Amino acid sequence: MTPEVALILGIDGLANGAVYLLAGLGLVLIFSVTRVVFVPFGDVAAFAALSLAAFEAGRAPATIGLVATLAALALAVEVVALVRRGETRRIPRAVLGWGVLPALPCLAAWAIAGRAVPALLQVAVAVALVVPIVPLVARVALQPIADASVLVLLIASLALHFLLSGLGLIFFGPEGTRTAPLVGGAITLGGFAVSGQVLLMVGASVALSALFFLAFERTVAGKALRATAVNRIGARLVGIRPARTALLAYVVATLLGGLIGVLVAPSTTMYYDSGFLIGLKAFVAAIIGGLVSYPLTAVAALLVGSVEAFSSFYASNFKEVIVFTLILPVLVLRSLAAPAVEEEKD
Repeated sequence: MTPEVALILGIDGLANGAVYLLAGLGLVLIFSVTRVVFVPFGDVAAFAALSLAAFEAGRAPATIGLVATLAALALAVEVVALVRRGETRRIPRAVLGWGVLPALPCLAAWAIAGRAVPALLQVAVAVALVVPIVPLVARVALQPIADASVLVLLIASLALHFLLSGLGLIFFGPEGTRTAPLVGGAITLGGFAVSGQVLLMVGASVALSALFFLAFERTVAGKALRATAVNRIGARLVGIRPARTALLAYVVATLLGGLIGVLVAPSTTMYYDSGFLIGLKAFVAAIIGGLVSYPLTAVAALLVGSVEAFSSFYASNFKEVIVFTLILPVLVLRSLAAPAVEEEKD
């Protein structure tokens, strides 16, 4: 280990940590608002990367068919629920929300597929295309059991991962792809060249984290999310609907997942199931943060990224084991320090 090698590994760890930071924030947001440990979070990142790769290859992304399938399922579930409750007058609104709105990014993707459009537009449409995925699967599988225990929600979330992974294989196939760098060039740091893509990943992570903080502190929607995260019953008493805040949390987290996908796609070959490891490593950071603390999750994400980078140098065959082992002492300490409390009943 020389100073030059340590610098290279440190930069690599910082880049990895930036990705896990965004993913960890998304996981904490979903859990704090909905009590769902959203296992398929990384799948969204993989689908965004594959969508961008399809645009660059000049073809329509298979994500269009995936979103259309999920939208049809969600719309059917919503219409059946409205009919059972005798609220048929709300069916046109359901068609708009669960059918028309998810179709808009699909139409945009279809319109630019195979055309010479700016790379930034391809990135924007690739991210927008995956945004409906999590709200749609949540409407089908999670909203009907929203008041279940955390364990039941975790099992349902794990089942959703296998569902999305299977759908990803059907729609995208087993082939992996890598996209072109979003930015070129490099800067020299300590005699070592740092690529513009790495700088973009770190800069985007910092900027999005700052926007995340400002949105929670300054906007009405952010305050509603915080209120629901603190006390679901209290939020209901002041007129905040947990179902709507949950939908907002899913949308924001999915947006983060899509951005992660387009950021990591130029540096990693992405497959339909590549997002699983990203989600798991972000989950380690979220657990260290207690699934409630955003600043602690951010610090833990950088720690996870650094541990992964240095582990790949010292014991590359065991780097995943080393990263996931970080969760064990944290769980032990939290189990010893935290008092036993009963789960909140709504």
